[in-house]
Amino acid sequence: MPTARTGRVRVAVLISGAGSNMAALVDAAGESDAPYEVVLVLSNKAEAGGLTVAEAKGVPTAIVDHAAFGKDRAAHEQAIQTVLEAHHVEVVALAGYMRLLTPFLVGRWAGRMLNIHPSLLPKYPGLDTHARAIAAGDAEAGCTVHLVTEGVDDGPVLGQAVVPVQPDDTPAALAQRVLAAEHQLYPQALARFCRTPD
Repeated sequence: MPTARTGRVRVAVLISGAGSNMAALVDAAGESDAPYEVVLVLSNKAEAGGLTVAEAKGVPTAIVDHAAFGKDRAAHEQAIQTVLEAHHVEVVALAGYMRLLTPFLVGRWAGRMLNIHPSLLPKYPGLDTHARAIAAGDAEAGCTVHLVTEGVDDGPVLGQAVVPVQPDDTPAALAQRVLAAEHQLYPQALARFCRTPD
């Protein structure tokens, strides 16, 4: 857990796409009582739309394109780590970052890396969460903020938001409602995490 500070906790947000959760985190950081500031938005894809969003909000951005490293995941993550260190990052928030991380980066940020996942973990880790919830006949779906560990979506839960599943739901419709809940939950969970001393 981060140490209690007089200043705000320096957060980097890692994205691979449009970055709507990143935008929610950046907007919440603009509140006067926010305990964190987003000092970097980093993407593994140069074409990620969220980079433009971050730049428009005045947040520094970086691209560490995984394609440039071929199959050398360790070298890619070392390059990410170098950028994070250069920005004096204290906490990493994954927001639609679509790469499985190796033990190197997970271990380096153990206890200081958060992720948001579109299901009520431990239900439905991995992909296609909304279709799986509908197929199972679940009455509720939702999202979870958790600490990142080496297992897929199995770190300690920091917060959840519940979204009812409608009788006529499609995966796309449910995804849209869950995403709206994510935009509320993630800033709240990150703020609570950053306010908690060791």
